[in-house]
Amino acid sequence: MLKEHFHPTKETLIRTVVHLLSEKSADQLSSDEVLELSGISKGSMYHHFEDFSDLIEHALVARFAGFVDQSIELLTTILNQSKSRTQMLEGIKDVTRFTQSEKLKSQRLERVSAIAKAGHSARMNQNLRIEQERLTEALADLFREVRNRGWGNPDLDPTTVSVLIQAYTMGKIVNDYADTPMDPDKWIFLIDTLLEKVIFLPE
Repeated sequence: MLKEHFHPTKETLIRTVVHLLSEKSADQLSSDEVLELSGISKGSMYHHFEDFSDLIEHALVARFAGFVDQSIELLTTILNQSKSRTQMLEGIKDVTRFTQSEKLKSQRLERVSAIAKAGHSARMNQNLRIEQERLTEALADLFREVRNRGWGNPDLDPTTVSVLIQAYTMGKIVNDYADTPMDPDKWIFLIDTLLEKVIFLPE
């Protein structure tokens, strides 16, 4: 979740808010609640953060990154364990079904909400940009490894593939709140086809 190296006090505060955000929304949190749960003093909190909103923003960015890191870790494990294109592709399809599932609907909404909030806060915008760059590069590195093994389409730019994967993973939110939702099986079929015939070289 926290890939940057923060002072232990700062990290404790961020982790505390990250935990609380799994139970309630940011506007329901209070500084007193965070301080009590973390055991950190108010003076220490304001030494590490400009204000309480700054702490909330750091936690929102950490959660945003954590969702993507989860997928990156799964994909890394699959790639490391795969002995063939077919084995790798089947593993990636399993990840697709997990990330596109109905139970992750709230996660997709939270990620979109974090981006929207960053659009109104220069401070959070900068923090989110740093994390997003790291995440995009991590996924791009995975695709570079896939190409090195001869399984990935050499005509595709790794960064572009990385952005596309993140876009369709989060973009299902367009359908999450539709009155007439699409057939989820047809959505998965479309992604599978994209993977099999465009991103990864056919056998």
